[in-house]
Amino acid sequence: MGVAAEAIQNGRLYAFIDQWMGTPYKFGGLDHDGIDCSGLAFLLEQQVYDINIPRMTSQQVMVIKRKYEEELQEGDLLFFDYDGKKFSHVGIYLQNGYYVHASSTKGVIIVKLRDPYTYKYFSRGGSVMLSADTDSTSGK
Repeated sequence: MGVAAEAIQNGRLYAFIDQWMGTPYKFGGLDHDGIDCSGLAFLLEQQVYDINIPRMTSQQVMVIKRKYEEELQEGDLLFFDYDGKKFSHVGIYLQNGYYVHASSTKGVIIVKLRDPYTYKYFSRGGSVMLSADTDSTSGK
């Protein structure tokens, strides 16, 4: 990702990714036998940032504060419109234009946001808004 090891500030995030890397995709999955994109985002936000977000992509998009692409920060959610369906896929922004997601064909992987195949489906991104029903006082 073009980031020196000593420049990584959020060890919890990268330890989480390391644990899930290569886990196969499974629709509705939420464990190491298989996970889907919204499940990965759900667990990552919960375990890394202590933030509870909805489980489904269509609901996750409702809890973000939209940002321009150049404003994206580590931990922000990215939404994609695949197969003509709005917000049908979610990933988590990392650094230097990379994000982690659960690919339906490759499992949990890290890819460039500007990848020619996926970027054309990129819809929006933003940070999770903390609300009254969130158990956390910490933000990103």
